[in-house]
Parts: sequence; structure tokens; C-alpha cells
Amino acid sequence: MSTTSQAQTPQQAPGGHPQRWLILGVICLAQLTVLLDNTVLNVAIPSLTEELGAATSDIQWMINAYSLVQSGLLLTAGSAADRYGRKKMLITGLALFGIGSLVAGLADSAGQLIAARAGMGVGGALLLTTTLAVAMQIFAPEEHAKAIGIWSAVNALGFACGPLIGGFMLDHFWWGAIFLINLPVVALGLAAVVALVPESKNPQGDRPDLLGALLSTIGMSSLVFAIISGPEHGWTSGQVLVSGAVAVVVLAAFAYWESRIPYPMLDLHFFRNQRFTGAVAGAVLITFGMGGALFLLTQHLQFVLGYGPLEAGLRTAPLALTVVALNFTGVAAKWTTKLGMPVSIALGMVLMSGGLVSIATLASGGYAGTLLGLLLIGAGCAIANPAMAHAIMSAIPPAKAGVGAGINGTLAEFGNGLGVAVLGAVLNSRFAALIPVAASSLPAALSSADGEAERGRILNAFSSGLESSQLVGAVAVLLGGLLAAALLRRAEKTDA
Repeated sequence: MSTTSQAQTPQQAPGGHPQRWLILGVICLAQLTVLLDNTVLNVAIPSLTEELGAATSDIQWMINAYSLVQSGLLLTAGSAADRYGRKKMLITGLALFGIGSLVAGLADSAGQLIAARAGMGVGGALLLTTTLAVAMQIFAPEEHAKAIGIWSAVNALGFACGPLIGGFMLDHFWWGAIFLINLPVVALGLAAVVALVPESKNPQGDRPDLLGALLSTIGMSSLVFAIISGPEHGWTSGQVLVSGAVAVVVLAAFAYWESRIPYPMLDLHFFRNQRFTGAVAGAVLITFGMGGALFLLTQHLQFVLGYGPLEAGLRTAPLALTVVALNFTGVAAKWTTKLGMPVSIALGMVLMSGGLVSIATLASGGYAGTLLGLLLIGAGCAIANPAMAHAIMSAIPPAKAGVGAGINGTLAEFGNGLGVAVLGAVLNSRFAALIPVAASSLPAALSSADGEAERGRILNAFSSGLESSQLVGAVAVLLGGLLAAALLRRAEKTDA
């Protein structure tokens, strides 16, 4: 983008937009709604099974349709926001998400709910990309770190609050209320976006890359579907192998196509930027370790320590509260500015790795070791996650902010899904090696246990599997931090 074109974009003016903090609050509200729906449905599974007569496969599709569609469309949504206007796409995303929530709340069959969740995923993809892109446009560069820190803290808040809000709503209302509660938030968000958020888009107005968008959507959806299906159907099953093969072929075709056209949706030259490459590598490994480890932690709290779903959600809240406290107060942003991006990422991921080790080695003795681990992970997330997102966004031209946000979101979805699959496989293989093959799941093993001594042996085996998988996650996070820090440091030296 030329200097003249960039100067003509009012949001790039020094000092940022005069109402930037209010606008950030509005887009964070929209972001929070999307994130809550990533986890809120989990607590409603018993109600859905009973009232809709949903089979196990129906429940899996109710949960996966949302994340599958959302992750598959992130790059396409970001590209559309850059071309057609980020405000337009933000409004479109809110409207689609609201319509999907209404249909989901009033659904009277499993098929209707699955379709509604897929529609919500389309709106969610638009919202996740445009919120970060708008934040990059309305703030001056010196305030990007703090703004991204607050945006990142909302992600943690959504993770913590989803199960809690879902549990509260189900205690007082029917299951459809967990979706209908989105409607007033969507209405408020639409009114605020129309009134406050300025329009911004790529001044060059690149031609739409329709084939690239199609290949990206098919490839990413196939990849995520393979990752989701692996733990249930087996990694060598036909379903997983076929979807994985489709993903490899289509994504290879996508990369070839993007390298050949003059107006690519994803400019592959970004990967020649060491800052971008370092942030990408770190982002995948951090979400791999964290996503899988936290998924396993909820099982530890419920199956081993004996907490109910709502109480288990409360017990994980210190992680999110630590992230929120450090980011909303600006403490994490100040440390990032003081230490520099490479050191901040390394420090954050060392803290997170230490937290996972604490959970792996101390959690079996009670909640105290888990609490220490959660606090360390929260502090590390507060420092490393915004720095990583900032590194990705700062390595991409402002005109491509939507694509940058799409890349950031896609990496998070991919790393999280891969972490759940791989660390879950580590847990299952360790557990299966210590108990009879005929009872290879914890509930099945406990139901067939002969006496308390046998139950204790089974729980110890499960704890051993959790410990092994948490340690694998800790190593992945630590390696991600060191790799990202080294590449970012080299990029800084090259720039200097």
C-alpha cells in the first residue's frame, strides 16, 4: 500500500480515534458473545440428550458444527473485511450470529440446532476477524500492545465464563435460554457498532480471490474435521485419513494458487518475514500445549478430584481472572514494552510451562497444586498471548489487518484442536497400558471396578496418563516460547 493511500485512511491518524476506548469496549462485547458459545453448550449436553432425543453423534455435531464452520471461514472472513469494509462485516457478523442464536434457541430437533450452530459459526468467523482488525485501525501503534492485551483478556474471560453462565441458565431456565441470552447483547452491539465504529478497508481494493477463498475454506474445514474425528474414530480410520488427505491436497493447491496470482488472499511473502514466522511458530505451539492441557485439566477436576461441572468451572476461573487483571490494568503491556517482544514471549511461555508442570506433578495432592499452576499459566498467558498476536499483526501491512486477524484465529483453532487430539491420545495410550483393554475409558473402567481398591488403581492410572500428557504440553509450550523468541530476536537484529 502506498504512503499516500495509507495517509488517507482516517483511522491511521496519530493518536488514534478519539472514541477508541469506547469502540474497543463495543467490539470486545461482540467478541465475548462468540467466545462464550465455544464452551457454553458443553454443560447443556444432558438436557439436549433428554429433551431433543439427541444421539451421541448429534451432540458431537452440535458442538463441532460451530467450531468447524468458524475455523474454516476465518481467512476468508478476514479477506472479505479488508476488501468490503470491516464495519460492514462486523455488522453482518453480528446479524448472522443473532439470527443463528434465535433459531438455535427455538429449535425443536437436533437437525435444526446443528444447522443453527453452523450459521452462528459463519457470524462468529466474521466477528473474530473484524474485532481485532478494527482494534488495529483505531489505535495508534504505541497503544497497540495495550489494546491487544485487553482484546486477548476477553478471550480468557470467555473461556472461564462459558460453563458458569451455561450452568446458571440451566439451573433457572430451559436449555434454549443459553442461546436466546445472546439476542440483547447482539442488539446492543449492532446499535453501538452503527453509531461508533468507523469504516475502514484496504484502499487498494484488490480483486476478490474467490478460488482462494473456496480452497482455504475447504482445506481448513477438512483439516479441523480430521483433528476432531481422530480421537473418536481412530487416527487410521477411513474417515480421518480421507479428510486429512483432502486437507493436504486442497491446502497445497491453495498455496500454489496464492503464489501465482497478483492479488492473493494470503500473501505467501509474509512467511519470508522472520517476525511473522516466529510468531506463527510460537502461536501454534502455545495453543497446542495450552488447549490440550486445559481440556485435560477439566477431566482431572471432575474425574479425579470429584468436582461437579459448575464447581470445576469455578476452580479453573483463577486462570482467566489472572489474565483479565494483568491485561485490563495494563501491567502486562508495560512489561512487554519494558522487556521487548522476544523476551516477553519467552518469559510468558516459561511461566505457562511451569504452570503445566505444577499441575502435572502437584495436582494429585489436591487443589493447591492446581491453583498454583493456574496462576502461573494465567500470568504467562497475559504476557505471551498479546505479544504473539501483536507480532503477527505488526508483521502484516495495515491494509491486510483482516487477513492478519484471520491468520491469528486460524492458528489458535488449529493449535487448540491439535493439542486436544494429541495430548488426549497420550492420555488414552498411557491409561490403556495400565488397565484392561476391555475397559479403556475411565467411566467404563470405574463401572466395572471390583471394590474401592480397584477404583483407586484405576484413578491412579488415569492420573498417571494426565501427568504424562500435561508434561508433553509443557514441553511444547516451552519449545514454542524459545523458538518464537529466537526468531523474533533475529528479526529485530535484521531490521536494525
